[in-house]
Amino acid sequence: MFLDKLNWRYAAKKMDPTKPVAEETVEKIVEAVRLAPTSSGLQPFELLVIRNMDLRATLRPSAWDQAQLTDGSHLLVFAAWDNYSDARIDEVVAQQIEGRPPLKEKVEAYYGMLKQTYLPRDAQVNFEHAARQAYIALGFAMAAAAELEVDCTPMEGFDPEKFDEILGLKEKGLRSVVILPLGHREAGTDWLQPLPKLRKSRARLVTDLD
Repeated sequence: MFLDKLNWRYAAKKMDPTKPVAEETVEKIVEAVRLAPTSSGLQPFELLVIRNMDLRATLRPSAWDQAQLTDGSHLLVFAAWDNYSDARIDEVVAQQIEGRPPLKEKVEAYYGMLKQTYLPRDAQVNFEHAARQAYIALGFAMAAAAELEVDCTPMEGFDPEKFDEILGLKEKGLRSVVILPLGHREAGTDWLQPLPKLRKSRARLVTDLD
């Protein structure tokens, strides 16, 4: 059951470097990211799947030296668009029209309206909007990983500017927003694993308005 998998997952602190995640399993997690919903279908981010150990070792000092970056077998970096542009939105329009030809006029009208709203805005406002879409995809990645019994640790504890520099993201109009190492927990050595999962009670978290 899906909820059982969510209870199984935790933010693994110690991953076993001798147990890499199978590539076909990683591809399922990547596909969950691809299928995640985003505002107006823009998908305003890119996903970097980093397997190279030397590169992950180079990034690790810029992530508070967290061992999961190198003890895990894959590192996902979610990098949001630094701004919206005519070209970026037009690419989405072209995809929409190609996939749904009968809706051409409606698609062009809708995204034309979107441009009027987004393009005059400050670049930082647009980046923050794009980053929120990347976080939706992060949630899908974590849920998929749990379903597949792959451990992952979502991290904001890193220096985005250093990551952007090392990965050459600025030149691509991207900014890193969150990272997700993938691996398998190392049994018996992770202090967090045996502890109970703690969350707010339903009564404290949820307000029902009937």
